[in-house]
Amino acid sequence: MSFLPCKCATYAFSLFMSFFMSGVVSLVVSLVNVGWSEAFWFVWLKAWLLSFLIAFPTIVAVTPIVRKLVNLVVAAEPSEPVEP
Repeated sequence: MSFLPCKCATYAFSLFMSFFMSGVVSLVVSLVNVGWSEAFWFVWLKAWLLSFLIAFPTIVAVTPIVRKLVNLVVAAEPSEPVEP
């Protein structure tokens, strides 16, 4: 079941990646800085919103650069099997 055309795959990936990563990172940082308290959930949700608003456009912007860097450091698969 698909909702978006294939050309939107990069943006969908960026949206989901930024949503989950900003959530996990802001959760850990909020827990370290505030600890379990009555204000924890408010502090975390506020931090998550701010970090998501920064993470999404950042991921969209740096994805082409990261792809180029990955292509530089990862060997391409040979087109034909190499025989010993």
